[in-house]
Amino acid sequence: MTRYFFVLLLLAAPLFAAHSAKAQALPTTTLSTAAEPEPVSPEEMTPEAINAMVARMSDDAVRELLLDRLDAVAMQDDAAAPPQSVLETARMLWFAFSNQLMDAGQKLPKLFPKQIEALSNFTASNGGLAGVVTLFGLIALVLAIGFAVEFAVRTYLVKIRNPDPSEPQHSLREALTFLIKRFFREIFGLIVFYITVRIIGRLVFDANDLIFVAPFVGYLIWMPRVAAAFSRFMMAPERSDLRLVNVSDKWAAFIHRHITGLILLGGFTLFVVGFNRDNGIPPGETRIGFWIDSLVYVYLAYIAWTAREGLSDMMRGKDPDNTEFDEMMARGYPYFAIGVAGGMWVIVSTLIGLNQVQMLIGGAHYSTMFLLLMTPVIDTAIRGLVRHLVPPMEGDGAVAEAAYVATKRSYVRIGRVIALGIVLSMIAKTWNLSLFDLFQDRAGIGDNLFSFTMTVIVGYVVYEGVSLWINRRLAAEFTTLGLSQDDAGGDEMGGAGGSRLSTVLPLTLVTAQATIIVIFALLAIGNLGVDITPLLAGAGIAGLAIGFGAQKLVTDVVSGVFFLVDDAFRTGEYVEIDGTMGAVEKISIRSMQLRHHRGPVHTIPYGEIPKLTNYSRDWVIMKLKFTVPFDTDPNKVKKIFKKIGQEMLQEDLFKDDFLQPFKSQGVFDIDDVGMIMRGKFMAKPGKQFMIRKEIYNRVKSEFAANGIDFARREVRVAIPGMDHENMSDAEKAAVSAAASEAAQQQVETGDAAPAKGPD
Repeated sequence: MTRYFFVLLLLAAPLFAAHSAKAQALPTTTLSTAAEPEPVSPEEMTPEAINAMVARMSDDAVRELLLDRLDAVAMQDDAAAPPQSVLETARMLWFAFSNQLMDAGQKLPKLFPKQIEALSNFTASNGGLAGVVTLFGLIALVLAIGFAVEFAVRTYLVKIRNPDPSEPQHSLREALTFLIKRFFREIFGLIVFYITVRIIGRLVFDANDLIFVAPFVGYLIWMPRVAAAFSRFMMAPERSDLRLVNVSDKWAAFIHRHITGLILLGGFTLFVVGFNRDNGIPPGETRIGFWIDSLVYVYLAYIAWTAREGLSDMMRGKDPDNTEFDEMMARGYPYFAIGVAGGMWVIVSTLIGLNQVQMLIGGAHYSTMFLLLMTPVIDTAIRGLVRHLVPPMEGDGAVAEAAYVATKRSYVRIGRVIALGIVLSMIAKTWNLSLFDLFQDRAGIGDNLFSFTMTVIVGYVVYEGVSLWINRRLAAEFTTLGLSQDDAGGDEMGGAGGSRLSTVLPLTLVTAQATIIVIFALLAIGNLGVDITPLLAGAGIAGLAIGFGAQKLVTDVVSGVFFLVDDAFRTGEYVEIDGTMGAVEKISIRSMQLRHHRGPVHTIPYGEIPKLTNYSRDWVIMKLKFTVPFDTDPNKVKKIFKKIGQEMLQEDLFKDDFLQPFKSQGVFDIDDVGMIMRGKFMAKPGKQFMIRKEIYNRVKSEFAANGIDFARREVRVAIPGMDHENMSDAEKAAVSAAASEAAQQQVETGDAAPAKGPD
């Protein structure tokens, strides 16, 4: 031992010499009053000089100096070692995995003899068989006291009302209230049980007994009961009316029972490994921990395969708006659980082969597996909560329903990424990875990957949050206007269109989404260790090149911005641009699309718009002309028009579309056929055509009821010397032939007005 310590001192001598020389260079006021030796170079250090220096140092100083020196040597060795390639790393991991499997197989014959030896050592160290029986009797007594105290506290001090099973229809709030109260009552009882057992145990057992009793109670009693409380909260095996997940009574009881058994088997693994180690059998000598741990994964695969129907139903939930992704995840969850079990077995086996077993002793792999298996369950819970907590649908119709479903999906996606971030953080904490170190660039590639993942998660939450807010505002605008997001604006010449907000919000959404994607993509790439300065410089150069080479594009974009600022048009409005007419169907950053009322779509860049005429802004006045014979009383026609206008104002179908009622404007003109009477009305844009059609129908009916005919164009034939009053049949036939010939001539010359002979 002295020789080994002497060698360590030789290794530490150079560092100590440098430390001593640095101390000599300090002002004398900062040094100890004791005399310090002259600095000596490492080559001149002799055993006598080392002894002299060590004699003046405390034990803590020597220990610290040795640790610093050994760390420096280890860092030098790591720096000198060439980095491993991916192939070499894979080969090393495969060797670690396969080697420990072979080792476990070779040591399998020793398993039972060595376990018997551990039990013999335990029996001998506890005073023989009688001592072991006494020990377990005391354990049973302590547990009985703990259970009794827990039962008393839960029965008499913590009481909750059990809902009546005959009334199975409970709201989510009532079910959650009862389940949460019951869960906390169980946890409180377990805490009371733990405190009681701990206090009584310290009074009954000595320090050597506690080495066995503490893991026995913790792993085989405490852990399974805590797992059962969590499982009972989710599955409610005895109360289907209060169950939070969509699963039948059969599978709820099966999953609850076997989850408790799975945790019990995992705790038994940890207990046996510690028990053998404390009784003279190192964990690597029998590999019993490996075999029992493997049973845990086999047991998990058995549960997932047997209850795959119930697990799929549980993942599917009761949401009627499930997507294909939700259905695929529901069907694949049992196989995901089997894959997690197999993957965790491979990881644990590899870590054992690499001699990295410290985390496994603490159960980090079980916690990781539990969190991974709970992630889809958490997703189901998120969808269930969103279904109950999302704001109710605003308005009626397809637009409101689509907005409601889209809002639900956005909330679900936000909840998913937040849950993923929490799960990743908990897994990192399970493996003793400090989140502070991860964010402070102290964990190498682990920091890069973790920071990259968290940046992507935060960016996605921001992306979904902005999209959710804008889409909700947009849907509210369309619902208020009674429009669909696919509406082009109306019938022949478009309607009133959307609001200014509904026109600008789609562009705002696209711009915000693109900005968020670019910013967080650059941040995420930077967190991977990539220098984003060249990317920013390249983007600046590319932007400059685009600015010079695409001046027309810049003109279109800038012109579009000013058109939107001026509120020149909105989606759905009917406009005319340099002879091109149509309803504004879609707008983008560079151009707009006009849908003509006959179907064609015109795409017009903003920079090519010399003048824009909007036919759908605020109000529309429509004037209608009716030609009546000369002998018609204009006042009578005026009264008819007024009556029609007042009647239409009283009808629900038309009253909200009028801004001014239909009324007469008197005699507008007189031609060779008759008097032209004109009426007008003011209506909302897009509603004038339906109103006009109804007015035509009513005017025709009222004219017929009041004996008023519409004036028709006539052709009169006058024959000199003929008595028009007393014509013979031959003369009438001649007149009819002449009238027919005149009508034919009018048709041939383009005048299609009907011809009529004299009465």
